[in-house]
Formats: sequence, structure tokens, C-alpha cells
Amino acid sequence: MSAETTGSRDFQHWRLRFRAWRGRRPFWAGLFTIAGGVPIMYFPYANMHLGNVTLAMSTTAGAGSLIIGVLLVTLGLTMWFHSVVRTFAGVAAILLALISIPIANIGGFVVGFLLSLFGGALACAWVPGQAASRGQADGVDGRHARRSRARGRAGADNRRYRNDSRRQRREEQCGVTRRSWTRPEAATRGKERGRGTRPRGSHC
Repeated sequence: MSAETTGSRDFQHWRLRFRAWRGRRPFWAGLFTIAGGVPIMYFPYANMHLGNVTLAMSTTAGAGSLIIGVLLVTLGLTMWFHSVVRTFAGVAAILLALISIPIANIGGFVVGFLLSLFGGALACAWVPGQAASRGQADGVDGRHARRSRARGRAGADNRRYRNDSRRQRREEQCGVTRRSWTRPEAATRGKERGRGTRPRGSHC
């Protein structure tokens, strides 16, 4: 086994585990909420350099922006690791996104506002997947069983038809139509033809 094969199997294993982990929680809701909190708490403390000119975008609401951003990141992680409170986390994310408009540089220049709003809406709308109920599973098994029985009956009918056809061809080759005769007639004709006993090796 080569190293490339081992590496590809390990990658496939971790990819499947991550997919299963992601499917049991509002993953995208948490991701959008975290991504929305980052620009909200980053822009008030960032400096933009234009040549030799430095523009400081910090405002008097820098502490408020930092708190809103940290809360949004915390809510996003809560959606991932404690999805039971996803509705509360989604509503809180939507409220913080709305509050960030007047406090945090128009919600992180609208980028953080939109991402947080979308993430909160996804968290409120997400519901865990439900496994098939016992009745549905029994119904599926019953349908499979009925189909299997129908295929079995069809196969038996086909075998019976082939056997009948083979027997009919053999009787036609022997010149005897046993189905149209009664037993006394068959015995009489057999005696007339001198076939009281069936010859050895004969199929008739």
C-alpha cells in the first residue's frame, strides 16, 4: 500500500466524519454569524494606509463594536456546539446585527450586518433531520417483501410454462396427445400399438 493511497483514505475518512458532524447542527448559520462578527469588531480598530497618509477608522463606539463582534462570534460557536439553543442564538444574532448599524460603522460597512442577519435567520429556520419512523420502515420492508413475492411467483410461473412447453413438444414428437385422452382410451391404443410397456430409453 503506497503512501498516496493511505493519505487519500485518511482524507476520505476525515471528510466523511466532518460531513456527519456538519449535518447534525446548523453549520452554515454559525459560519455566517462568525464571519459577520469579524468585520464588525475589526474595522473600528483598523488603520488604512494611503501612501504616506494613515487613516484611523476608530470611533468612540470602538468598545461597543468589539463587544458586538465578540458576542456574534460566541453565538456562532454556540450554534455549532450547542444547537439546542439555536433559536435563541439566531434571534440574538439578528438583534445584534441590527444594533451594529448605528454603533459599529454601519454594521462593519454593511458586510458584517448582512452576514450576521443571514446567519441568524438560518439558525432560526434550521431543524434537525428526523430518522424514518418504525411505521415507515415497516411499510418500506412490506413493499420490498411484496415485490420479492411477486418476483418469486412470476419466476415460478415462467418455470411452469417452460416445463409445460417442453412436455408438450416431447409429446408431439412421440405422436401422443395424452391430455386429450382418457385413461381407458390411452390403455386401448397402447395395446393396439403393442406398447404395453415403455421401451427403454424412450421419452414417450
